This record gives sequence, structure tokens and C-alpha cells, in this order.
Amino acid sequence: MFEHLYINNAETIDFAAIPQIADYGEFSSYIKESLGSVSRHCVNFFGVENTIAGKVILIVCIADDESHKIEVFSHLCDKNAVLAHCGVAALERYEREIHENFGITFEGHPWFKPVRTAADDYPFYHADSEEVHEVGVGPIHAGVIEPGHFRFICSGEKILHLEIMLGYQKRGVEKLLVAEAPLEKKALTAESIAGDSAIGYSNAFAMVNESLCGFSPSEEMLYARTIAGELERITIHTGDLSAICGDVAYQLGSAVFGRLRTPIINFMQKWCGNRLGKTMVRPFGLPYALTPSLRDDLLDTLAKFEKDFREMSHKIRRFPSVLSRLEKTGVVTAEQAREIGAVGMAAKSSALCRDIRLSHPYFKYDSLTHEPIVKHHGDVYSRTCVRIEEVYQSLEYVRSLVAEYPFGTHKAQPAQNMRPNSFCIALTEGWRGEICHCALTDADGKFVSYKVCDPSFHNWMALALAVRGNEISDFPICNKSFNLSYCGHDL
Repeated sequence: MFEHLYINNAETIDFAAIPQIADYGEFSSYIKESLGSVSRHCVNFFGVENTIAGKVILIVCIADDESHKIEVFSHLCDKNAVLAHCGVAALERYEREIHENFGITFEGHPWFKPVRTAADDYPFYHADSEEVHEVGVGPIHAGVIEPGHFRFICSGEKILHLEIMLGYQKRGVEKLLVAEAPLEKKALTAESIAGDSAIGYSNAFAMVNESLCGFSPSEEMLYARTIAGELERITIHTGDLSAICGDVAYQLGSAVFGRLRTPIINFMQKWCGNRLGKTMVRPFGLPYALTPSLRDDLLDTLAKFEKDFREMSHKIRRFPSVLSRLEKTGVVTAEQAREIGAVGMAAKSSALCRDIRLSHPYFKYDSLTHEPIVKHHGDVYSRTCVRIEEVYQSLEYVRSLVAEYPFGTHKAQPAQNMRPNSFCIALTEGWRGEICHCALTDADGKFVSYKVCDPSFHNWMALALAVRGNEISDFPICNKSFNLSYCGHDL
């Protein structure tokens, strides 16, 4: 048996301290054993090319929600090695990506297909039957939407199976974050990984860089970043509620929620110059401090927002024609959510309490005594309710933080050099769920590997499971209830 290593969120350690399990059988068995507990889930599993020719270090990071620690361990294998699938559904996508990057094959894998590469000859599942038909949708969609291909197998109007092919906009983000470039340019890349989660990604990127440099953010930096993250949550949830109402033809709800999103993003533009919060967060600094004038503007904006938001939320949760489309549609069971390793909103709507703000708190969340919103039916209505109640919660968090905001206390500190031969992992809770950044430095203190995991990487399978047994006309509302990121997945 090996010596276990448990670290905190945003903690930096010597890379050599990561335990290495020499025997792959023991390595995969321990992964399976570790993920047998509902409180533990894999936040990242990836390969790093070793300096030894032809070798790859497989690194696994498993978060324990009860201990608030992250276990890290590794295995050294050859490129193009043939290994056994570890038998955990939550890792199937990680294994497929490792195969794409290093040629490593996982025998016994049930779904060994491209994961981040759009292929002309993608091996879609095919049902050879005269009683079923296939429907292909995308990658180009009717609307302003990212590219992704959906292949349905249907019996009449009922969906029997959905397969999702992504990878149309692979941009090489991780290589850009490793390449030699100014920090500002890398920060721009990080916040653009998924444009609707600019704050969530910027926060994770800042945490990694600051931890590797031994830099301690000021209290004002922590307050500003936490407030910005919760405003992003309010903004996107509200916009998605508008889209959900539109998909069930409730035009009043669509119009009102769409209008309510606008003053929040307009406030972000006043604060940092960008409505989606880009440039708001930067490592080692506070580009845009909150001022008393901005505070008053924000509190006034939230007060007006909340009045109409509560009224419209009350309506959609009681309007029969809306409920008939949302309730019992697109169900993901608690067992399914746990098996596939669902995170964030997709997990919480299926009775799985998984929220980094509680399990691995960062910034000011330890002082907010955060309690995740958890629902138990796993349907579109549950995901809608999680959004609504998280907005209420975020409103209270922002008000609480603003009331205690340490105006003008931030003092600029010089950035330090990154620690050499080190490893760091940072987790934030974006509005979709957990965002994970892992970084490794070389002997010169420069990035040699940077691995990103978007919540959508965990949750696309949840959408495929949700639509089974539903009519194909329910797909748009099921899809919007998750609102997963194509580009966040593709990287």
C-alpha cells in the first residue's frame, strides 16, 4: 500500500511528494474503491508527459467533501500502453481524453470514442431496426449557439438514445496557458475558456498562480472576487430562466427574466468595463475595487431586481401550463448522477449535494456558512428551482459581503516567482458547478503542464440520460435546463 497525500484547495506541494502507485492494478482498484463513497468524486484525471522518453504520469485528484481535502496520487506508464478500464463510469470521459493525448488504450472501456475531437467518421451507435429512426441535429443550430452534434435514436416521437459529439472548437487552451507569454495574455485566455463563466475561470486561474508564488490576496481582493462570482451566478441563472420560459412558450416569463438580467450585467460594466466581468479578476492585484458609490448603485439595482424576480419566479412555479412541461421531464436519478460523477447544478437537482463553496471553501465562503440548494426529483423543474433559489441565496450573499466590504484597504504587493517543480490544484464553484485548474511547474518555475476541467465535462452524459424516454420535442427544454458549455468542454 502507498502513503496517502491529502491537500487543501489552492495548496501548492512539491511534485515529487505526489505518491506514485507502481502497479496499475492497484492504482485502478484504489480509484474504484475511493469513488465508492458518495462524499468522494474525481475532480481531475489527466496525463503529463514525463522527461523519461515514452513515459506518461497519470495523475488523479479525488475530492472528499467530508474532510474538505483533495487526495492526489499517480501512476507511471508507457505512451501507447494498454491498460484496463477501471470500471468507473465517472472516469470514462477522462480515459478517452488520455487516449487522445497519449495513445493509451483502456481495454474494456464501454464507449471508447473521440471526446474532444470532432471526427467525420465518428462511430455513432446504430440500431438496425425498421421500428426506429435516427435524427441528427447540428453541429450548426438554428440560433446563436455553439457547435455540437446530437444524434437521436427514436421510436416514433420517443427518444431511446442520444449520443453527443463535441470537439468542433478545440482551441488548444491548455497549451496556450503553458506557452511562454505575458501573464496578462494568459489571464485573457483563462477568462475566455467559457465566456459565460469568465469570473469562475478567472478566479481559478488567479488561485493557481498566487498559490504557486506563495502570494496571499488582500481581504479586499477576496471580497471583490466573491461578490463578482455571485453576481455572475445571478446573471446567468436569470438569463437561463428566460430561455427556459421561452422553450415552453411562456413569453411573459421569457421577457421579464430577460429584462432582469440586463441591469445586473450593466452594473458589471460600470464596475469593470465589461458586462460579462472580463478583466474583473487578475492574479496578484485588484484592477477594479468596489467604491461606496458603486456599492450604493449595486444595492439599489439588487432591490429593484429582487422585487420583479420574486414575482415572476412565483408565477412560473405555479402556472399550470409551465409546470406541465417542466415537471417529470428530463429526469436524472440520484443513482445516475452519482454514477456519472455529476457536479454543480446537475448534481444538486438530483439529490447529490456537491458544491465547492461548502466542501472546499475559498475566498470568503468560509464566513458565509453556505448551504447548497438541493432538490430530489432530478427533472427540469428541479433544475429550474435550483436556479431560482440560488439567485435568492446569491442576493443575500452579495448584500452581506457588501455590508462588510473593506473599502480602500487593498495595498499592491509585488508578484513573486513561481515555485519550481511544484503542483497546485484550484477549485471554484461556477454557476454550472465546479471548475478545476491543475498546474505543474518545471525546474525553472515555469508551467510545464496546465489542465482544466469544466463542469460540462462531467455533465454532458447527464443530458444524454435525461432525454431517454422523453419525446424529441422535449429535447430543447432538457438541453436548456442544463445549459452545458460546448467550448468549456472542447478547450
